[in-house]
Amino acid sequence: MFELLFLGTSASAPSVHRGLSAQMVIAKEYRFLIDCGEGTQRQILRSGVGFKRLNRILITHGHLDHILGLAGLLSTLVRWESLDALEIYGSSWALDRVQDLIYRVVFRNEKLPIPLHLVDLQPGVFFENRDFSVSAFPVTHRGAGCFGFIFQEKARRPFLVERAEALGVPPGPERARLVRGEAVTLPNGRTVQPDEVLGADIPGARYVHTGDVGRTDNILEYVRGAHTLVIEATYLNADAEMAQQFGHMTAAAAAQLAVDANVGTLILTHLSRRSRERDVLAEAQAIFPNTYVARDFDRFSINKERGTEKIVPIKANGRVAHGTAEVDALDEVEEGESADRLPDDSPSEV
Repeated sequence: MFELLFLGTSASAPSVHRGLSAQMVIAKEYRFLIDCGEGTQRQILRSGVGFKRLNRILITHGHLDHILGLAGLLSTLVRWESLDALEIYGSSWALDRVQDLIYRVVFRNEKLPIPLHLVDLQPGVFFENRDFSVSAFPVTHRGAGCFGFIFQEKARRPFLVERAEALGVPPGPERARLVRGEAVTLPNGRTVQPDEVLGADIPGARYVHTGDVGRTDNILEYVRGAHTLVIEATYLNADAEMAQQFGHMTAAAAAQLAVDANVGTLILTHLSRRSRERDVLAEAQAIFPNTYVARDFDRFSINKERGTEKIVPIKANGRVAHGTAEVDALDEVEEGESADRLPDDSPSEV
């Protein structure tokens, strides 16, 4: 039901192989962009998915590494894409920074070609259709007004073909009407009610994205039972004190949350340049084995029946992303820098 595309997986500053925070959620004809770090516009182009129908942007919080890419992206969307309107959701703190960026830096006093709606988020459901809903929940990071998001597929009742055939309901529009909850009258005059051919409710897929987060005890209720959880892993456990100081998560803490919340699949993102990918993965998998570390352009499918599957190979810019040389490089600290000389990531998040 939900497809995830990672566009940026680095913390605080981009690296050679990782862009800044951005992720696209695709649900049928709907697209949601979660955060928009610097360079997101180019990452979208490289991914091959394009800008069509990208009219909802969700901001987890107002730090620059999560919003600075809005400048270039908005310039493209409002000038060149056929959008009726653009909606940006975030806390009042995040939206104040976004508004300054848009109206004082990008467009100044120009009139925007399309309506731009800045939606002040409150905890709870803010988008809903017949298939799924999207809700926001508060998380603890640095600064007021930080949110995570829940994409919840609605429960469905399976159509029981054998029961329908026994009742004489022919294939075609009659069955479709029963699935929609409408009664149908057969040629023999018998009325068939939906409850006669529909099974019990099957809960839909539940995908949770936390953004940057410094503690887990107050989000456990929102994460519980998620088929897929995407959460940051800026630090390793060796730097747990630094993680606590700057309101971030270690790979071990993220994995423990997945265990406590009975999550199906854990995907880690927002990696520091100080950390090797294999170390982050090993630390998390020692606690929660079904863990992935996301790379730029990684794509995942979340389906109630099949669980969470990684879609491979991923093609970026006309070639398979993460060839052998890239994989080797991604597993190392940035070229020319040693881990003990790399600066801490957090103070640059302003």
